[in-house]
Amino acid sequence: MAHTRKNIAQLSVLIQSGQLDPRELAEDTLSAIRNDEDQSIFVAVTAERAMAEAEAASKRIREGRSCGALDGIPVAWKDLFDLENMATTAGSTVLADDAPATRDADVVAALKQAGMICIGRTNMSEFAFSGLGINPHYGTPRNPASRDGHRLPGGSSSGAGVSVAAGLVPVAIGTDTGGSVRIPAAFNGVVGYKASRGRYSMRGVYPLAKSLDSLGPLTHTVQDAVWVDAAMRGKVAADVQRAPLAGLSLVVPETVFFDGIEDGVAAAFEEAVDRLVRAGATVRRQSFPVFSELFALIKEKGALVTAEAFAWHKTRLESADAARMDPRVVARTRLGGNMSMPDYIAIIEARQHMTAAFAGMIGRHELLVSPTLPHVAAKVEPLLGDDDAFFAMNAKTLRNTQIGNFFDLCGVSIPCGTGEAGMPVGLLLSGLHGMDEHVLSVAMAAEEIIRGR
Repeated sequence: MAHTRKNIAQLSVLIQSGQLDPRELAEDTLSAIRNDEDQSIFVAVTAERAMAEAEAASKRIREGRSCGALDGIPVAWKDLFDLENMATTAGSTVLADDAPATRDADVVAALKQAGMICIGRTNMSEFAFSGLGINPHYGTPRNPASRDGHRLPGGSSSGAGVSVAAGLVPVAIGTDTGGSVRIPAAFNGVVGYKASRGRYSMRGVYPLAKSLDSLGPLTHTVQDAVWVDAAMRGKVAADVQRAPLAGLSLVVPETVFFDGIEDGVAAAFEEAVDRLVRAGATVRRQSFPVFSELFALIKEKGALVTAEAFAWHKTRLESADAARMDPRVVARTRLGGNMSMPDYIAIIEARQHMTAAFAGMIGRHELLVSPTLPHVAAKVEPLLGDDDAFFAMNAKTLRNTQIGNFFDLCGVSIPCGTGEAGMPVGLLLSGLHGMDEHVLSVAMAAEEIIRGR
């Protein structure tokens, strides 16, 4: 079982050198998931597929035909990705009777091509529509970092974040529409990379809001995320180089990101920034009124994600299915029905103008450095029976990360210390759309300094 807690790089060395057979690793992984006291992390385990793929990997490696560094490495998929011969349930029970997928999602197929072993589907907020990770149907995964009771796993990729943090799998793939990779990464103390929208094929991925949806891996290290990113795009090797920190220009956004921030989060963040400066990075602080404009726009006309989610689920909300859904997801989605077509078009146009304006405020190779979230993972219990508390916490949790989705940024959340109750704090490095290689290269070079180890 000891193998299941290792990261991709550690496992890869063992597998490629013949010290660890992929079949043994797959068996250990399946056993660890089966015996874990938290049975809400996975909604389905693909044991038969995993063992067949592990057998094929084992044969390749014995015969000297390895697919590369990821061959034989287990991967878990958020319950939004099509897996052949299984219904894609999106954290809901209303899709359980849908026809099974006829083929894998493109990114699933790409990682299979790289030799990775599909272990199963991870739990999530229903239809990906919450940043907290609470799910009334499949249970709410427990944050493994908590020592004082059940704390939020973060959403919507809740099971993805917890499965990696708990050491059950070295990587899980999530989606990020308003923070759904970066939030669970920060809450659980792992790395979460949200790619630029359009970096990967979205075929076979159940949508929430197509204007905002993006994907990314949750891993133990940035290096692991870099390898998986390359494979998700069908590449046999990563084209990311470690960037020198000397002369690197980082910008701390003073607008919105620090509003209502917990003292422990602010302290951990500032200490990490100090370490980056000592390592040679240049840091300046700048206000971005355009971020306040975003929230004024949402207040005036509504949120883009809500409108597009409503359009996608409208028929379902008018059917008997609505009664079988999480009432909070139903309530939030129905808000999208209040948006008029002129308002929707106005938001789309405002997004284009605001995104262009923001891009003119920082250099192309400058990165935003910010707290991923303004708070650590809160306790679950007070949110279960109190809708007002739930929606307030959800809004606060999504606030920082949704800026990245609206402005089409890419970003990596890296653990940078702990806050209240010893819970993990994340530092977020964000770059302009399409600057993924640069963001990853900086994240890879800066990770050790950010972590403070």
